[in-house]
Amino acid sequence: VFMMAADLPGLLPIFPLPRVILLPRVLLPLNIFEPRYKAMADHALSTHRLIGMVQSGVNPHDANSVYKTGCAGRIVNFEETDDGRYAVTLKGVCRFDIQKEQAPSPGGYRLVVPDWTPYVDDSAEASDDGVCREAVLASLRSYFDKMNMFCDTWETMQNVSCEKLVSTLSVICPFGPDEKQALLEAKTLSDRARVLQAVVENACAPEPRSPCCH
Repeated sequence: VFMMAADLPGLLPIFPLPRVILLPRVLLPLNIFEPRYKAMADHALSTHRLIGMVQSGVNPHDANSVYKTGCAGRIVNFEETDDGRYAVTLKGVCRFDIQKEQAPSPGGYRLVVPDWTPYVDDSAEASDDGVCREAVLASLRSYFDKMNMFCDTWETMQNVSCEKLVSTLSVICPFGPDEKQALLEAKTLSDRARVLQAVVENACAPEPRSPCCH
């Protein structure tokens, strides 16, 4: 998916989800069943096909709170299931900052005015310079072991681009919301790789032992 900055809309529907991020050129499958979000998908399909993914829950005391930065994805696959759900696949296009939120749409989904300008370079595939694949993969092996996660694609991981490796892992791994957001907001691929490695190593660090009581 390649879109020029001038083609990006000035008003964007958003889909707030906890602990879910999207990054450019990464695929994200979604299972949509709420009427307002089905209306959002219908609107996107009839216009620019873009949906803004943002993390919800930045403020635990405000159910409507979202993080400021998200990523727009283009609907590249759509299917309506027999029970009325929408099975949608988004492909990440460009990140954005929320400038302001508008009144909800008639369909009930949320609309924001996005600022695309800090992320105009998202349309170009990132350079692998400064990314140490071996270090990232070594950290991930320990992380997968600790999380009891099975991976049968290590050989494939050795052959994909560093951007696809780092960005896809950032999206699919079950990190906390702040870690997810740090990965989303990392300015460059090498920055994201460093954040990913730090998050993984922190998750693998042994927990401090409780002091013994006498």
